[in-house]
Amino acid sequence: MARYADDLSLAHMLADTADSISMARFRALDLHVEAKPDLTPVSDADTAVERAVRATLARTRPRDGVLGEEYGASAAPAGAGSRQWVVDPIDGTKNFVRGVPIWATLISLMDGDTPVVGLVSAPALGRRWWAATGLGAYAGRHQAAATPIRVSGVGRLADASFCYSSLHGWEETGRLDPVLDILRSVWRSRAYGDFYGYMLLAEGAVDAMVEPELSLWDVAALIPIVTEAGGTFTDLHGRPGPGGGSAIASNGKLHQDLLDRLG
Repeated sequence: MARYADDLSLAHMLADTADSISMARFRALDLHVEAKPDLTPVSDADTAVERAVRATLARTRPRDGVLGEEYGASAAPAGAGSRQWVVDPIDGTKNFVRGVPIWATLISLMDGDTPVVGLVSAPALGRRWWAATGLGAYAGRHQAAATPIRVSGVGRLADASFCYSSLHGWEETGRLDPVLDILRSVWRSRAYGDFYGYMLLAEGAVDAMVEPELSLWDVAALIPIVTEAGGTFTDLHGRPGPGGGSAIASNGKLHQDLLDRLG
């Protein structure tokens, strides 16, 4: 586990660099935004952050590969290995370009198919969340100001605060009706979206977060944080890990009920 502690410290260093770039461009009057082929936006901050993170990893972890949302997969400069860093330079770009402060840089290390380090840095909120396998989950402004975090103990959906992504995505995947049934059943529901619902789950502020479609860079950093905080993270079919392209994240106690309803 010691090597993951070193990797987690490096992730914080990478996030420091990312934060300085992204905050300098947040709400900038000359921010440049283009539409990607899938019609989602990409800003000059997204690309600048990813380039900076890749440059540091090439120097400090030459035996590790890199996968980023904006520039795809790169082999390790020193030769292929089992480890790969996964980077979403700005998760929540639509928020970023509209001046909404709920966006973050997501940094993960995968060892084989398993995310073993995860860090989420939301500088406009003044907060980070991080974890590594066997080392627990924490939140705070930076590594030196860390508070352990833990999921809630809520045991019934009727008592739960339930978080979800946009209803449009659920409609596209043919699961809108089950989601609406859950919304009618729970104590409270909110669509915080992107990384934020998962981090609120890890802190115990909400009890479940679900999403119908995800890419690896959307989810890899979230899994260690949720699971090290005591939660459960699977796809909609109950399979653990980041490869399923969807997510049910919960405090564990609610998980089977959610799987039965959404799977």
